[in-house]
Amino acid sequence: MSAYWAILSARFRVLLQYRAAAVAGFGTQLFWGFIRVMIFTAFYESSTASHPMSLPETINYIWLGQAFLLLLPWNMDRETEQLIRTGNVAYEILRPLDLYWFWYARAVALRLAPVILRAVPMFIIASLFLGLEPPPSWSAALAFGISTLGALFLSSALTTLSSISLFWTISGEGIARFFPSAAILFSGLVLPLPLFPEWLQPVLNFLPFRGILDVPFRFYMGHIPAAQLLGLFGHQVLWTIFLIMAGRFFLARGLRRIVVQGG
Repeated sequence: MSAYWAILSARFRVLLQYRAAAVAGFGTQLFWGFIRVMIFTAFYESSTASHPMSLPETINYIWLGQAFLLLLPWNMDRETEQLIRTGNVAYEILRPLDLYWFWYARAVALRLAPVILRAVPMFIIASLFLGLEPPPSWSAALAFGISTLGALFLSSALTTLSSISLFWTISGEGIARFFPSAAILFSGLVLPLPLFPEWLQPVLNFLPFRGILDVPFRFYMGHIPAAQLLGLFGHQVLWTIFLIMAGRFFLARGLRRIVVQGG
């Protein structure tokens, strides 16, 4: 375990060095946050129907989405991607470590470090000037923290699985585009999930993407009672276990069939 923690820690420190990119990304997320707030404000003001979320809740949801944008499985680990494409993954197999957990530890760092760099300033600015409200209770804050941890491990499992899929593809562009697109839509980033049609809710509730953004955000707002933490955190854990098992299965099959040419 100490070896994987060392890998996560080292990779985390490397990723924290990209502060200029984090500042530029923060500015972009702030801009798009303003755009989305204006769109939803216009929508609520022009509608007389009742909605499952109020406008202040939706604004909270938007700014939380901008803060935790990079928690989504946006991209694969580029170094792992290059190793598989070039055949240098053969050197990875020789490491005295479990290859899946080695890549998973790197994926956790890949998701965690950029989120910290952008979420902290976003929380400060949005809380002071942009209408982001604090959790309504300590229990809501605790449920938010626990479910965010579950979201990190779930998203890292998706990231690792997408990297492993490169054993079966030529370029990996299809998977690299599918996972982020599905995550953006079904996690609630584009549209808060309670605003989706009622007939689609069972599907959204079943898919793993809900556990990455929607569940933590609604715990934060108190939109989901903290009493439901056990069931929803269990949903995150079950999907994480399933994705880890799938990743290990496909990695084992990929390593059995891999042929590395050259030398």
